[in-house]
Amino acid sequence: MKVEQLTCTIGAELSNIDLGAASRDPETVAELRSLLLKHRVLFFRDQDITRAEHVTLARHFGDLEDHPVAGSDPDHPGLVRIYKSPDTPNDRYENAFHTDATWREKPPFGCVLRCVECPPVGGDTIWVNMVEAYNRLPDDVKQKIAGLRARHSIEASFGAAMPIEKRLALHAQFPDAEHPVVRTHPETNEKVLFVNAFTTHFTNFHTPANVRFGQDYTSAGRDLLGYLIEQAAVPEYQVRFRWKKNSMAFWDNRSTQHYAVMDYAPCHRKMERAGIVGEATF
Repeated sequence: MKVEQLTCTIGAELSNIDLGAASRDPETVAELRSLLLKHRVLFFRDQDITRAEHVTLARHFGDLEDHPVAGSDPDHPGLVRIYKSPDTPNDRYENAFHTDATWREKPPFGCVLRCVECPPVGGDTIWVNMVEAYNRLPDDVKQKIAGLRARHSIEASFGAAMPIEKRLALHAQFPDAEHPVVRTHPETNEKVLFVNAFTTHFTNFHTPANVRFGQDYTSAGRDLLGYLIEQAAVPEYQVRFRWKKNSMAFWDNRSTQHYAVMDYAPCHRKMERAGIVGEATF
């Protein structure tokens, strides 16, 4: 197996590896886990594997989870189909910097994504190293956010375009989750900046240390959250991947964000993703 680092901060492309065979080889799986922790997102080309092999590989890292809005393959629960076509309007949820499903109390460990069909050009995905984003924050900002917590919502994102009854039912099924603004990676103990497009507000900002008058709560908290969310857009923290059929990506959802670039209309783009159940944040 050959490992080629793609940027100074995130991403590596692996070649001379068959992920179908790897799904049956615990030694290779262990090596992939080590490389994932080091590079945060791994890329593979020419992986003509079956859906069963895709699911088997991902399950080495944990149970799989369905998505309440995007449908799964009927024969392979947990293999979510993200299919875009000229007949399907853009949903505008992928083309924002985000960490998958932080509206869950236990956000995913990671995801294994395979390209089934893509346009000849366009439709790239960007991944961001949120450990680096935290490390390079000014010291005074690190001090200010050290104990902050924030709310993450599926209702305010996927639910926003739904009829009110359906939106409220979605919220009842998935109440807003609360996570630390700076989470600790459970395997590496690194500090991770953990706010993204699903984050709506801080839950413990309104304290005497932060708020002189009541009106400070809205502006100061909003501006700080906006500043933190914008860190994902810094190019020095990013890697950008151009998809081809049977290309795959495996990312650590605990320490990254990503952005699916929607610049390919009216072409098709069909992806299949195995999301791996994660742990509670701390």
